[in-house]
Amino acid sequence: MTLQENFTAAVSQSKDLPSRPSNEDLLQLYALFKQATDGDVSGDKPGGFDFKAIAKYSAWEEKKGVSKEQAMQEYVNLVERLKKELA
Repeated sequence: MTLQENFTAAVSQSKDLPSRPSNEDLLQLYALFKQATDGDVSGDKPGGFDFKAIAKYSAWEEKKGVSKEQAMQEYVNLVERLKKELA
């Protein structure tokens, strides 16, 4: 399978994990997905008391400069690890 096919499969599998990942793992999944699909972070950083949006933006911002291919591979690796850990 190509990297794109593996990534697409991992995205699907991430929705069917046996239990809920930790908040840190969820943020990593989000950041890697956004980096793989949209590239470097864009838009203004959320402000105020929307802590969830701020955390998601910050996690994505940490991936700045990571190639789409690398982000896809890291996402696939993370989903594979979570499938084993949460089984």
